Amino acid sequence: MSTAPRRNRRGDTPPPRTGGSETEVLRGFLDYLRDSVSAKVEGAPEPQVRTAGVPSGTNLLGLLNHLAFVERAVFLGDRVADWQATFRAEPADAAADVVARYRQAVAQANDVLDGCGDLGAPVPRPRPDSPAPSVRWALTHMIEETGRHAGHADILRELIDGATGR
Repeated sequence: MSTAPRRNRRGDTPPPRTGGSETEVLRGFLDYLRDSVSAKVEGAPEPQVRTAGVPSGTNLLGLLNHLAFVERAVFLGDRVADWQATFRAEPADAAADVVARYRQAVAQANDVLDGCGDLGAPVPRPRPDSPAPSVRWALTHMIEETGRHAGHADILRELIDGATGR
């Protein structure tokens, strides 16, 4: 009989089956990663959700907070003065607050994307003086950024309470 602690293992959700267009594939994978990273924060216990799991200071709540800022910068044109600061949630923020803020940023980004029919066109910006990447570049960058931090979140969550899976 094993005395090892029981691991909290979620089933591994496979990548999405999307429609065949480039837009459907890119948005399908981005939404899949968005859901994966927010699920890593949900249910993580306090104070571990905000406690650094590695010497750099990275923690689950900070990762999701950062991704909310990236979504808003890439798709809404928000300016960020201090990117390092985005990796820290406010001490008063509960995990549910950060998850809600992230989901709100994602919803606003999706509203912008819903109006974009041409992947080669620039992402619409509220200020004409703000340069904008193409929709294709923005989607690809967000897949890379979210995927990278989802991997960090996988490791941090497993270190917290043994939870694995997507």
